Amino acid sequence: MRAPRERIDALEHAFGPLEDADNPLGIKALLAADAAGEVLPGAEQVLDAQEFNAEFVPAEHGGRLERMDVLGRVLRPAFRRDASLGFGYGLNCFFAAVPVWTGGDIDQRELAARLLLDGERIAVARHEVAHGNDFVRDEFTARSDPGGGLRLEGSKTAIANASRARGLVVFARTGEVSGRSHTVLLLDRAELPAGQVEDLRRHTTNGMRSAEFGGLRITDCPVPDSAVVSALGDGYDLSLRSSLVIRGLIPSIVLAGADTALRTVTRFAVRRRDDGRSSLDVQHVRDVLTGAFLDLLLSDCLALVATRALHLLPKQMSAYAAAAAYLAPKIVAEAMDEMSAVLGEESFAEDGTYGMFQKQLRDLPVTSLGHAGSAGRQVSILPQLPYFAKHAWFADEEPPAELFHPYGELPPLQLSKPRLLGDGDPLAATLVACADLLAFGEAPAGNKEAGTTLSRLTHAFTGELDELRRVFAAVPDGDRKALASPHHFGLADRYTLVLAAAACLGVWREQQTAAEPGDPSGAFLADPSWAAAALYRLGRRLGLALPDRPTACEQRVLAEVLTRLHGRRSYDLYGSAVA
Repeated sequence: MRAPRERIDALEHAFGPLEDADNPLGIKALLAADAAGEVLPGAEQVLDAQEFNAEFVPAEHGGRLERMDVLGRVLRPAFRRDASLGFGYGLNCFFAAVPVWTGGDIDQRELAARLLLDGERIAVARHEVAHGNDFVRDEFTARSDPGGGLRLEGSKTAIANASRARGLVVFARTGEVSGRSHTVLLLDRAELPAGQVEDLRRHTTNGMRSAEFGGLRITDCPVPDSAVVSALGDGYDLSLRSSLVIRGLIPSIVLAGADTALRTVTRFAVRRRDDGRSSLDVQHVRDVLTGAFLDLLLSDCLALVATRALHLLPKQMSAYAAAAAYLAPKIVAEAMDEMSAVLGEESFAEDGTYGMFQKQLRDLPVTSLGHAGSAGRQVSILPQLPYFAKHAWFADEEPPAELFHPYGELPPLQLSKPRLLGDGDPLAATLVACADLLAFGEAPAGNKEAGTTLSRLTHAFTGELDELRRVFAAVPDGDRKALASPHHFGLADRYTLVLAAAACLGVWREQQTAAEPGDPSGAFLADPSWAAAALYRLGRRLGLALPDRPTACEQRVLAEVLTRLHGRRSYDLYGSAVA
């Protein structure tokens, strides 16, 4: 198996330069396919040649999936170009297969692996969260068959890859008991009786136009007991456990599209007009570019923590995965809005260089919503905060330093270990430890002014954590009614911003001693300037009492934006080569 960096670089260069007018997989071809609602065949052929589906299959079953942080990085070359391609070809298959990897028996896992490694697709038909009435129920049901097994029937109108998938993972209603009402079934469509599975019409979407969202109708279809994943009634539990795995990938796919958007806008900003001036001469434009890059770095710090915590902190990672999936799409969407103002009327272009920005803007809401959406991610965080306030904040030990190493080794991935509710919050302990380090330790080498600013900002964030501790410690144990208030939802939002600050601090701190040899971003990440600018940006969102604006730090960040544009490097923690 090739090393992760080799696979990522090979995929990036196989697609070729996005801006090259002669590239058959470049902007012109991708936008034409998007307008037609079709996936670019040549792009899928690249993924076929690179055996992209192997990235979604655990190594123990013949695939390449060993580390979740690597999977997040491998997705980026595809999503940097076309979310429909990245999602429709492979990521949706991974989302479908996760319940099988998580709760399936050996035969089921081998079936899922065989389908993916043979180049087939797997689609997932999830259950409805709630129903207004039975007349509009849109789901599958399964009842016991007197002759053995189950009888499956029903329909669902919006399933990604519905007609293209041979494998089907179906969440079917098998009962009415709360929390035990649904069961997961793994089906090989080729083995189902002819005529009992019908493809319904495809739906058009504003975003990810090339991805197929169609429907399925299944009529009185016999299903063997061997198709039941885990056990009858385990569907809800499998859905929740699967979300722990899936959520950490959300920042990677949204920042990949925003990476292309930022590159597009930066290229526009540096373009010289006839009078020799450029948009970059305007302070607001410089602020937008700087802020957008900081938002991508913030998102990647959350992605790093959420994915590596699956390996290192399975008992504490649920809040981090939810925070990453909640916050990253939110701040990236706001950065995209700010960048569209820089482009002006060009942001509405449907073709040409700036048409790619409009495409990324359309695709973002679809790539980031998922099955549960942002409110669902907040709901999974909130019940944990009173426990953290009473038992973890300012008391927990720090996480392993490896949590913040972009390239560091990890223990094997074991998807049965993550817990839905964490028993501690070691990431918050990183914030407290960094506050002490900056206040009482040696000043960061080479940039004393930025270090002083970073120290003051870190102190402000520890004050915010202390305020959250005060409020949530007052919530009685088990009082879910209090947690459901808009006020506490707002506090959960503030908590995710504190976690983002802690993640940035952890990444910055570990770069002081554990930078990867040859890492093109190592010197930049070791500089406290980006961390100070990132925390200042987060602090403004929180309305904290802040020191003076770190303009020198922001200038250092803007210089990196321009360096990466001209050096053709990605706008994330890795600064990897862009074709």
